[in-house]
Amino acid sequence: MNYNNEMHKQMEKIKEGTKLLLHACCAPCSSAVLEKLANFFDITIYYYNPNISDQKEYNKRINELKRFISEFNTKYQVKLIEGKYEPEKFNEMAKGMEHLPEKGKRCYYCYEMRIKDTAKVAEELNFPYFTTTLSLSPHKNANWINEIGKKQEDNYKTTFLYSDFKKEEGYKRSIELSKEYDLYRQDYCGCIYSKR
Repeated sequence: MNYNNEMHKQMEKIKEGTKLLLHACCAPCSSAVLEKLANFFDITIYYYNPNISDQKEYNKRINELKRFISEFNTKYQVKLIEGKYEPEKFNEMAKGMEHLPEKGKRCYYCYEMRIKDTAKVAEELNFPYFTTTLSLSPHKNANWINEIGKKQEDNYKTTFLYSDFKKEEGYKRSIELSKEYDLYRQDYCGCIYSKR
């Protein structure tokens, strides 16, 4: 399935200015996604990333995201909710999968942990739609991300916005925006296994 096309089909049926809760992993991935969506949706970013093993790295990423949001002009002002920093939850989830390679089962469960929490918050705060920036990265499996997101509609009262943000040169655009805004671009997803 072309999830980028599916997103555009969904957006044709959505009223402009509708609220969207956007899970974000970092400022560079958020940049191209906000450029694409924040002149249509009223976006609140949800920063929930228990996979980031180092507190300093976690803080650096959220501070960079805050700076980017404050400098980036959009039709609807982007807001930010910081989730709890819970690396112990990621460590518990990863038990027994420490040896697995990147892009394996551990990554699937990491996506699920973050997307599920986003759906839960979307329901609690009455966001009709939610999605994640994760599909922007060429290192992330867009099929898994969309499958997990869609599954959350059965568990929570909110609708997942399909996405494959790397399409239409989204990843390339994130690199350009990172240069333009002098964004810190990390070279690993955040977990200790990726860092190694």
